[in-house]
Amino acid sequence: METTKFVYWKDSNMWLGYLESYPDYMTQGGTLDELKENLLDIFRDLSN
Repeated sequence: METTKFVYWKDSNMWLGYLESYPDYMTQGGTLDELKENLLDIFRDLSN
């Protein structure tokens, strides 16, 4: 199982974040779980 770190923060009512390995690909989510899912999608797309 591969792991990666991500940076995230809350701005108003949205969670924003990016993967440390791919800082140019930011994403957002209405909840922290939604943000994590979006980050996982980015990771899957970029690591294939």
